Formats: sequence, structure tokens, C-alpha cells
Amino acid sequence: MKNYSPKDIKNVVLVGSPGSGKTTLAEAMAFEGKVIDRRGSIENNNTISDNTDIEHEYKRSIFSTTLFTEFMNRKLNIIDCPGSDDFCGNLFSAFKVADVGIMLVNAQEGWAVGNEIHSRYAKILNKPLICFVNQMDAEKANFEQTIDSIKADSIVKPVVVQYPVGSGASFEGFIDVLMMKMYRFKDDNGTREECDIPADEMDRATAYNQELTETAAEYDDNLMELYFDKGTLTQDDIRAGLRIGVAKRGVMPVFCGSGRRDIGTKRLMEFVINVGPGPQDAPAFLSTDGQEIPANEAGDTTLFVFKSQVEGHVGEINFFRVVSGKLTKGMELTNTRSGNKEKLTQIFAVVGKNRIEVTELSAGDIGCTVKLKGTRTNDTLSVANVTIEPIVFPEPRYRAAVKATEQSNEEKLGKLLQDARFEDPTILVEYSKELKQTIIQGQGEHHLNILKTRIANENKIAMEFFAPKIPYRETITKVAQADYRHKKQSGGAGQFGEVHMVIEPYYEGIPEPSKYKVNGKEITVNIKGKEEYDLEWGGKLQYYNSIVGGAIDARFMPAILKGIMEKMDEGPLTGSYARDIRVVIYDGKMHPVDSNEISFKLAARNAFKEAFKQAGPKIMEPMYIVEVLTPTEYMGSVMSDLQNRRAMIMGMESDKGFDRLNARVPLAELYRYSTTLSSLTSGSATYTMKFDAYEQVPSDVQDKLLKAYTDTDED
Repeated sequence: MKNYSPKDIKNVVLVGSPGSGKTTLAEAMAFEGKVIDRRGSIENNNTISDNTDIEHEYKRSIFSTTLFTEFMNRKLNIIDCPGSDDFCGNLFSAFKVADVGIMLVNAQEGWAVGNEIHSRYAKILNKPLICFVNQMDAEKANFEQTIDSIKADSIVKPVVVQYPVGSGASFEGFIDVLMMKMYRFKDDNGTREECDIPADEMDRATAYNQELTETAAEYDDNLMELYFDKGTLTQDDIRAGLRIGVAKRGVMPVFCGSGRRDIGTKRLMEFVINVGPGPQDAPAFLSTDGQEIPANEAGDTTLFVFKSQVEGHVGEINFFRVVSGKLTKGMELTNTRSGNKEKLTQIFAVVGKNRIEVTELSAGDIGCTVKLKGTRTNDTLSVANVTIEPIVFPEPRYRAAVKATEQSNEEKLGKLLQDARFEDPTILVEYSKELKQTIIQGQGEHHLNILKTRIANENKIAMEFFAPKIPYRETITKVAQADYRHKKQSGGAGQFGEVHMVIEPYYEGIPEPSKYKVNGKEITVNIKGKEEYDLEWGGKLQYYNSIVGGAIDARFMPAILKGIMEKMDEGPLTGSYARDIRVVIYDGKMHPVDSNEISFKLAARNAFKEAFKQAGPKIMEPMYIVEVLTPTEYMGSVMSDLQNRRAMIMGMESDKGFDRLNARVPLAELYRYSTTLSSLTSGSATYTMKFDAYEQVPSDVQDKLLKAYTDTDED
């Protein structure tokens, strides 16, 4: 295949709800460009996209698929994305390198939650959209209701470019109000007949044309003057106005057809080529220092890796967009993150699983390469010292503890989970020293269950998910005093150490200690030394040496601190980290022979534990801000469920047919929330969650936690 210059390239991403027909449309686009000579189907497991065993099993997209087609002497790079929000990481990656999105809407369902979610992602990432109302040949297809739903709910204003002639079994084509022609289709292979608009459709077509013309004129002052002067615009004038409006995300042109029957595919592709932004029209990529990097063939060769995957017989594959310059086979580039030199001995244009080796790719084009040394998603490869601004992936929404069913497979499972992280950056895996569990996080329970199934099928390793422990924190609410003597004699040198301490809650701006009155006893503090520590798990520890008269030798003070820190690391109440505490060591005793570091460490540990339990101890739990987006009819059920999870509702608002609810919810109540929310709303709601702060647990919850820890401790 030939090398295309930036002006002849369009990069599009197919988005929309599950079942809207993205994969089928991608198949039709590849067929129209003669990249394939026969269209596959989801039912027969032979489409370019959805080409993995797990996708064949579930009959839906789970990974994004990159492909291209050649049409009108242009190259269209297409990324077909999953519809489920559990796999939204694919969409963020695709939007990074695509210049325009094609939003597919199921003509039987109208503007669904999946469309709304993807539309909001497009807004966040500032990507324009073109709409394709698909499945007009389906039994319950209704174009008018679909358009009404788009007008009611879409963030971007829709404008009709095509409307169907017939629907369901009688769907035979469409009227294009930009071309002012009717297109009738004779078969299921895109063979079309161009006709004049029937007389009984002319009024409707003219009204849509008028609306399209007025919309196009809105985005250019010269066009607006021309329209006022002549009362009409040429097709080229309309395209020019729409080109501006689409790029500004002010308008979303609406097309219609059937991907399954290849109806409307050609006109959609023609419009993308004539109106959709390309690499030279779209906003330039930015470097991490804010520098714009235009899609210039003559610039320094720079690639951005937007996706990485592992194939058993090939190894690691990296998909990239050429941001600037020209990439040639055998070129050596620098990974700006690692500093490694990478030689690209093979470069490919991609059609799903098929890779076509090429000798060069120019700025704006998309391709892949193999066998690089440690390059991964979000890396920049360049001849210049420039790093492309990375993709910001969404925060995880689901967490679980994970372990191999057979302990002997733990090490293998760890490697496989890291491979999964390489392929999908929205999967996070870490061993928590605090919880003594391996914690895996993702976008939903379905997201992680798919991973579990893949690993079981492909590697014959079974794993199980279970409720993760909660990273509680322990602290105190009042002043307390304790002393403890550690004494042990077992022949020869013994052990002796006695520590007296006061503890109190620490807060920012707390005054220096001078005098305490605890249990009717006054304790005067003469500060000899002060140490302050920012704890790695949050909060602070202040440690004061207030020993007078040499009651404890200075050389034992570090051992006392070590004993306190050990108990902070495993708090007295539940074994969780303790935080925000001031400790004053004011007295003690030592023995000239038997005192040593271990004695004072143990004395300090036990004195701290006793004082802690007398100091109004409280358990703190992590609170998360949860934002739910749900169709209005499910709002009552969603709110009731959250309140049962000890949530504090912070606000609600309606937003174009959807309700948005904000709440603060304890992490302990969010396990498997994604599954519950899906069940409550028939899969039509979504949510995000983000850590907010630690907050004291209610007394009844604290009692349960203390009892559970006591029982475990006794065991």
C-alpha cells in the first residue's frame, strides 16, 4: 500500500452503546474500501473487530480494534471501541489519537446511557462527533423518536443530514438533504441507486435542508451574510460551515442506515472525508511542557504509543500514532520515559489481527510495531527531546482481593496480572503490605471477571476474587497517660526497662506541651528533644523527649521510638495504621546491667498500647465521593440503595434526561456496588468514585470492628 500524507488521512473512533452496531459498521467500512472482499458477522465470529476468543464467547467488543480502509484516495484509520463502560480505557486511548468520533445510535433504543457516557467522554477530551443512526432495518426502528431522544439528551446539537425511507423490513434507503438526493439500495452489499426525491417527500426534505443550511451558516460570518443575501447556500458552502461547527463541537450531523446491510456506509465515509477534521485541522498534540506539535511531515519524527498488547506467538505489540515527521523502517528513536533506544525493524498498517508491513508512515498516520524493549502505553518515541502529554485514564471504580486457587500458581498469576496491566492501564494491581492482600482494581465487576475468564482459558490458571479488607485508620480523641515496666530474668543478663508516657491527639497548629493533668495527677513537661514524622499512610507522629535527671539514658530513646512506631504500624484496636498522635516520654527507670534496647522497645510498645486504649480511641474509615449518572426513572431506587450503604447525599441535579447524584460513601459499603447498580437500573446507569477523606466510623460499626478483631486476635 502507498504512504499517505497528513492531508489525505482521517482518524475516526467508533463509539456508542453496546449493541449499537459499531463492529458491523467497521466491517462495512473496510468492505467499501476493498480492504476485505467479504463482510463477516458477529454470529459467525469472523469480523475484523471482535477477533479474540473471549469476544467470540460473549458476542460483544471487549477490546478496541484498530483497522484502516482506503476510500476516495484517502486513508481512514478506524478504531472500533467497546460499548460497555467497564472497558472505557479503550475509549480514552482511542480518543487520544482519533480526530473525530462516529457516535452510533441504535434506532430501536434511541439515545441510551452508553451514548450519553461516550458523549461526555468526548466532551472531556474535546473531540467532535458525527452521529449514525444504525439498524434502521430492525423491526422496532423509529427514526423520529430516535431524533427526538438525541435532541432531548445530547450535549451537542444534532442536525439531520439524512432521514430514512421506510423502516424495519420496508427500509430501502434514505434521503440526503445535503445532496438533495434519494439513495435506494438494491442488495445487502452497498449497491446504491441515486434518484430524485419523490414529490411526496419534497416538503420534508426541503425543511430539513433549510435547517441544515441555517445551522451551517451559524459558524461563519461570511456564510451568514451570504445566506441572508441569497436565502440559500451551495453544498460546498454548507460543508464549509459544518466543517467549522463540527470542529468546534457545536453541531453533530446525523446520518442513518444499516451497517449490517451496508446501507449508508459510503455516504458516511464521504462526509467524514469532506467535513471531518484530519490531522492538520484538529488541535495539535501537546507536549508535557505545553508545546504544540503539529502533524508536519517535515518535523522531527515523534510517535505516541496509545495501546499495547501481548500476543503469544509474537510477544508485545505497540500501537502508535505518528505525531510528527515521517517514520521509516529501521529508524532508531528514543523512549523519552526510559531513555532506551528503540529500533523499529518492522512497521505495520493494521487491519484487526492482520498486519500489513510497510516501509514508512507519515505524520497523522496510525500503525504498530513489535519487539520493542520496555515501551508501553503512554510512551513517546522521538528523535527530539519531547514527550507527548499522556492519556489520563479514569479512576478505578471496583476493587477486590485476588489470589490463585492453587497457591503454587501465585507467582505465575502475579506475572499474568502485570501483563494485563500492560494491556489495560485501567487495571491496577498491587500487594498491600497494610492489608496483607493482593488488591486488584478495575472499572467494574464485569471488567475483572472478563480478565479472570481470559486467564483461566488462556493460561489454565484459576483465581478467585473476594472482599478486600478496608484500610482503616486509628487515632485518639483525648489525653491519656500510661507506664509500663518490662522485666525478664532468665539467668545471666536480664531485661529491664520502664517507660512513662503521655499521649494526646495531634492537629495542625497544636501548641507545644508544657503541663498535663491526667487522672488527678499533674505532669510537667521539660522538652529536651522533639521529632516529627509525616507518616507514609497519612497523618503525623510527634515524639518528645522530656526525661529529666537521667531517668532513662539518651541512647535508649531511639528504641522507645521504635517500639511506638511498631504499634503505630499495627494499631491497638484493629491492627490498622494509627495516625495523628503526640507522644511525650516524661519519666522511666533503667537498670545499670539489665537495661538494653529491646527492653525499652517492648516497654514503649506496651505503654503506648495501654495509653491508646484510655485516650478515647476511634476508628477512621476511608470515604469516597461517588457520582452516579442514571436515567430519571431509577433515581429513587439508586438513592435508597445508597442510603442503605450509609451514604450522605450531597446533591442531585437533572441533566438532559439523566439524573446526577453525588454522595459520600464509606469504602466498606462499596464492594460489588457496580453489580448492584447495574441490577437496579437494568444496566443503564454508571458511576465514578474518588477518595475524599478519612472519617470516624459510627459507634455501632466500631463495636463490630473491635469484636471482629478481638475474635481474630484470640484465634
